[in-house]
Amino acid sequence: MTNVNGPKVVVIGGGTGLPVLLRGLRKYPINLSAIVTVFDDGGSTGRLREDLSIPAPGDIRKVIASMSDVEPTLLELFQHRFENGNGISGHSLGNLILAGMTSITGDFYKGIKEISRVFNVKGRIYPIANENMYLKAEFEDGTVIRGESNIPKAGKRIKRVFYDPPKIEPLPEAVQAIQRAEMIVVAPGSLYTSIIPNLIAPEIKQALLKAKAKKYYICNIMTQFGETEGYTASHHIKALHDHVGESFIDEVVVHGESISPVIKEGYAKEKAEPVICDEKPLNELGVQVLKGDIASLHEDGTLKHDEQKIAKLLYNLL
Repeated sequence: MTNVNGPKVVVIGGGTGLPVLLRGLRKYPINLSAIVTVFDDGGSTGRLREDLSIPAPGDIRKVIASMSDVEPTLLELFQHRFENGNGISGHSLGNLILAGMTSITGDFYKGIKEISRVFNVKGRIYPIANENMYLKAEFEDGTVIRGESNIPKAGKRIKRVFYDPPKIEPLPEAVQAIQRAEMIVVAPGSLYTSIIPNLIAPEIKQALLKAKAKKYYICNIMTQFGETEGYTASHHIKALHDHVGESFIDEVVVHGESISPVIKEGYAKEKAEPVICDEKPLNELGVQVLKGDIASLHEDGTLKHDEQKIAKLLYNLL
């Protein structure tokens, strides 16, 4: 159960990595806040964005589910995705509920707060933007692509990502959460399309650089084709620092256990490989390295961050 009087922890991210951290951390006596990306433009989320001109609800839905304390059946219903039906096929019920509550309240963030109350969310959830925004990427060859779902498909080396429209006004509550935090955690996930988009708003940059809290980055275990192929841990940190404009990560948490050849072979089929922890370049960037057993093997042969292991590690650091 989240304790409003406990240590203030802010977790920043999106995709599948952020909910993993939140599911583990919400069980500890902390004051938990999540800052979530809203740039997804594929699938159900993309269709709702086009039809209703709202921020992307998909990642918010996952975060609500990860932080809620309700009956499992209700949670399963919230996460249910329709497979049949003219016009409704492919939509997640939770996405539709978020869209409906936005319509009722007239505001995306107000809708999130209402659903958080109904689903007994243990913490606070802040979308990085409260309006319909898109993401653009400039590649090293000078070309530019619009749309979060299109960026990895290009298969090119990414130079930078930025907003479309270019100006974003993050929620004041999100900025204040960073300013008041006692620990700030940047979650694992798609580096350029789920993580960095939360960090490049000027107000967020300033808050991160001025915040007294120690800042941790939970490094990805594997590289991702179309975003981070060939990246070591220091490449991840450099990309984060370059987009914020200054060094701000204090410590990087990496999976320190060996990975079997069988697992590597499976990932190689997806053009992915283990992220190498290159300690010397990391130290030269002013970042300390914390190695630990933070992953578990899933039935499908994938190696994923383990919510309980990471949450315990982070809470002990507090």
